Amino acid sequence: MSDPKRRSLLKAGVAALGAAVLGKQTEDRAEAGHGHHRSGPPGKADHAHPRWGMVIDLDRCTLCSSCTTACRQENNVPSVGPDDDHRGALIEWIGILWQEPEQPGALPTGMPFPCQHCADAPCVKVCPVGATFKSPDGITMQIWDRCIGCRYCMVACPYGRRSFNWEEPEWSGTQVQMLNPDVATRPGGVVEKCTFCHHRIRRLREDAAVEGRELRDEELQRLPACAAACPAEAITFGDLHDPESKVATQARDPRRFQLLDYLGTDPSVIYLKRDRR
Repeated sequence: MSDPKRRSLLKAGVAALGAAVLGKQTEDRAEAGHGHHRSGPPGKADHAHPRWGMVIDLDRCTLCSSCTTACRQENNVPSVGPDDDHRGALIEWIGILWQEPEQPGALPTGMPFPCQHCADAPCVKVCPVGATFKSPDGITMQIWDRCIGCRYCMVACPYGRRSFNWEEPEWSGTQVQMLNPDVATRPGGVVEKCTFCHHRIRRLREDAAVEGRELRDEELQRLPACAAACPAEAITFGDLHDPESKVATQARDPRRFQLLDYLGTDPSVIYLKRDRR
């Protein structure tokens, strides 16, 4: 057991294994980030994958909260009670970011506020177990079963768009019947977040593959639950890499802006400023 030659071989084997794992991680990250250009305005470069993104036109948004209600129902987002024990523990994938009015006496305003699905996501960089990662199509994904609940991602996210399950979610008999079977429920002690309704994208891809065709822009525009529920059609979804798509066209609007864009995160959620006169 103390043979120096054997120890040397073991060290070499461990080093080779470590190099292989590191190389694979680097390759995966490079593949996930491949093609992620600055999102404004989209160009005509040849990209191997789409970059799913969302444009929210604040001129159309009435702050009715239909998007938040539809998201909770579609993605089995658990609710917590109003008692003090749950203060600050609200779990939401999309909320309304309220803003104080600029003019004295005016009503407050706001904007729908989902995960921004940053091209350069700070949350991904700090996760010690790879529970959150960038998919090749630009979505910041979360693997619930891998999450260890350290909440580093919540600290790193400059938008505060991640929620922690402090308790094991409970569903009554009638609530269980309303759960969406396409979305797994999350256990206590893990972080959860918006996925751009990735299960709907996957189902649409499968249907298109069976029919032997490409995805059509018109079937993507209202695909996520929040976009589908918006009565004013203020939310548009699609491929930011496709310059002909509606979402990419809207992303070139002069009213466009991204939240905290000076941080260099390059969000995939783009807003259009209000221009009501």
